[in-house]
Amino acid sequence: MGTGGRSGPRPAKGAGGAVSGPCRYRCIECNEEARELYRDYRHGVLKITICKSCQKPVDKYIEYDPVIILINAILCKAQAYRHILFNTKINIHGKLCMFCLLCEAYLRWWQLQDSTQNTAPDDLIRYAKEWDFYRMFAIASLEQTAFFIGIFTFLWAERPRTTKRKPHFILLLKALLLSSYGKLLLIPAVIWEHDYTPLCLKLIKVFVLTSNFQAVRVALSINRKLSLLAILSGLLLESSMVCLFQRLEWDVGSDCAIYKSQDF
Repeated sequence: MGTGGRSGPRPAKGAGGAVSGPCRYRCIECNEEARELYRDYRHGVLKITICKSCQKPVDKYIEYDPVIILINAILCKAQAYRHILFNTKINIHGKLCMFCLLCEAYLRWWQLQDSTQNTAPDDLIRYAKEWDFYRMFAIASLEQTAFFIGIFTFLWAERPRTTKRKPHFILLLKALLLSSYGKLLLIPAVIWEHDYTPLCLKLIKVFVLTSNFQAVRVALSINRKLSLLAILSGLLLESSMVCLFQRLEWDVGSDCAIYKSQDF
């Protein structure tokens, strides 16, 4: 398959051909709207649509293996983000969000257990540890909610400058949830602990924020400055939430302080 209209492998699952009605796809190079990603002729002959604006294929990733797309997303390439957000039908953001929160709750619970000593009976200890995990999950959820609210509040206040199109905040929420996939790395970083585990946790935090930054920029088609300010606004509100929990003398084990160093 290619721009020359020859037979070959089918496009990736979720990619679309010609559609009637309003434009529903985006060119991954220039972000212009497109009505189709490819045209399906008879006898398995497919032709990738060429963007009328930049004269490049609307979405070259429909021919790529998912592993290649994932690698490009890890490298924070805007083209890969546009492909995932605009030209595919991925509906795993809810499940991914839940799993990421579980990973973060486990990390905090692990930090809490590592820093406390308990001489209570075994049954009571197991019960207390279970509720500690639920508490860490609730706190992680509240902090992530505060982070998202900070981003949305800033972008809502700056909406005349954010985009020429009407802001699509549902798409932005989906982009933020998907771009938080880096939190899945928390579990292996904790399981295979070593002297550099605190550094690994810091790098994971930076990677997640970088992915969030790129997701905001691509989802709303805004410049890097506004995207960076939006992420900083989210971090500010999240930090305020952490300070509130600390004033209440809750041991939150938050990653907002970019994870505490420990002796392993």
